[in-house]
Amino acid sequence: MARVTAQIGSISRRRPVAVTLARQLPDTIAFVVACAWGILFLIPFIWMVSSSLKTEAQIFVLPIQWIPKPFQPGNYVEAWNDVPFARYFLNTAIITGANLLGTLLSCSLAAFAFARLRFKGRDTLFFVTLMTMMLPGQVTLVPQFILFRQLNWINTYLPLVIPAFFGNPFYIFLIRQFMLTIPGELEEAARIDGASSLHIFARIFVPLAAPALVASVIFSFMFHWNDFFGPLVYLNSDEMKTLALGLDAFKGEFTNQWHLLMAGSVMMLLPCVVVFFLAQRYFIEGVVMTGLKE
Repeated sequence: MARVTAQIGSISRRRPVAVTLARQLPDTIAFVVACAWGILFLIPFIWMVSSSLKTEAQIFVLPIQWIPKPFQPGNYVEAWNDVPFARYFLNTAIITGANLLGTLLSCSLAAFAFARLRFKGRDTLFFVTLMTMMLPGQVTLVPQFILFRQLNWINTYLPLVIPAFFGNPFYIFLIRQFMLTIPGELEEAARIDGASSLHIFARIFVPLAAPALVASVIFSFMFHWNDFFGPLVYLNSDEMKTLALGLDAFKGEFTNQWHLLMAGSVMMLLPCVVVFFLAQRYFIEGVVMTGLKE
């Protein structure tokens, strides 16, 4: 009898462990799959970094030499000096910075109005704003180009900057959905104290909506820093080119300088990686919290 009791006790002690393992199995599988996908998406980036440190002859050797032999760190110096890389970097920074400022100002104000202010036709106007996301950029490209040409804005930064100050429907939606999650009691208390709508926006909603604002900044930064089509259409002179256009200088009519192109691509990509990792906590929070409240 004692032996049976001991066996039952042993089984009861092992059962919680088995239950715990069974509950953790889906999470473990999901983690392994996520890691596999992450490694898969990292392969092109690793190949680019590896190629930037090789000679041109080593890049397309099969099987692939993931570790360059010998290392060629001078490719970065050569890529920087072969083209006016500093000028391209400055042009890109100016355009991106102006777009970030315009996006934050216009989209946060519009999102606050759609989320908290009550006015006639608010929901209809918000619906129309969202409907504009269905229009491909190619549809509005020709009318915009004609307009900017008549304004003598071609080969200037203005066509690439001014539209950001008129709002972007995606960022307006993102910030507006986050602002809906902010308790209304804070706004009511501020209005009782005599605060205006603009004061409430600046002192309450902007600090609390920081995750959504940071997420919008990251999206906008990634798009405008890597934008190729916009500068290609509106910028003509070499001194106005951005990094995306400047990298094309390493591609010749008959031969391409692949090692320098990869080195330039790595230098262009580094700011995006730095911005994302510095703000990833706010970015994830902003995306997760968006849409929790209608």
